[in-house]
Amino acid sequence: MGYSEVFFEMAKIQANGAELYYKDWGKGQPVVFSHGWPLSSDAFEDQMFYLASRGYRCIAHDRRGHGRSSQPWEGNDMDTYADDLNEVITKLNLENAVLVGHSTGGGEVARYIGRYGTRRVAKVVLISAVPPLMLKTESNPNGTPIEAFNQIRSAVLADRSQFWKDLSMPFFGYNRPGAKVSDGVRESFWLQGMMCGFPGAYFCIKAFSETDQTEDLKKIDVPTLILHGDDDQIVPIVASAMLSSKLVKNAILKIYPGAPHGMPITLKDKVNADLLAFIQGKLMPSEKTASPMQPA
Repeated sequence: MGYSEVFFEMAKIQANGAELYYKDWGKGQPVVFSHGWPLSSDAFEDQMFYLASRGYRCIAHDRRGHGRSSQPWEGNDMDTYADDLNEVITKLNLENAVLVGHSTGGGEVARYIGRYGTRRVAKVVLISAVPPLMLKTESNPNGTPIEAFNQIRSAVLADRSQFWKDLSMPFFGYNRPGAKVSDGVRESFWLQGMMCGFPGAYFCIKAFSETDQTEDLKKIDVPTLILHGDDDQIVPIVASAMLSSKLVKNAILKIYPGAPHGMPITLKDKVNADLLAFIQGKLMPSEKTASPMQPA
């Protein structure tokens, strides 16, 4: 075989008209990760390596339109994202799984349970997650105005490469005074963003901002941990975790003071430790972290 013929076959699953790349590390109880926009499964590698090294099977797929998955024009909506997650779970025959979702991935996990229930699910973790609804409406006055999302759409259309570079600053809290900026983290964010196809980058904005997941959250009937930073500039905590923690029965809400949206990377040691403690049943409701912040 000549050099030009050498290639590496990536693990992929056919799902609802898309081809989904996934990584599958370790052995043990499955922990399934759903990443945020505009990233890929690479965004969860710190958590995956940590848990796989401690006896868990860690699985994460690139959402359709993102990363190494195919880039279909259709299906860039929360229902199809949930259907794709179901394909990953069923085709890998996963049982007793812990579902972990960050940002848009948290919406994907919630919608999956809203559509398929918790028969295969043991626990849920929502990190900096978008539910119940990001968009400001009459019934959701603390949400983000539609004009902000229109500005994001315009920036993606105009120069999404520059937009990803700019977005990495508030995403990781690097625009705050005294923040220790990692150029490497910013470059990884940009690279993952550029691997996201144009349709996925654009249409996902509507999916993560305008999908009301109130009823999905009410259907979660397994132990649930909600982690959120109170300085999240991307998914403000007042309209997300503060509400989700009341909609999910007996949820454990843990607020990280001063933490940004991208805390699985900037605070990976803390997030990893909390994930492990929760999975092992060592993080109990009585250990809930309080915060002086209350919804307005």
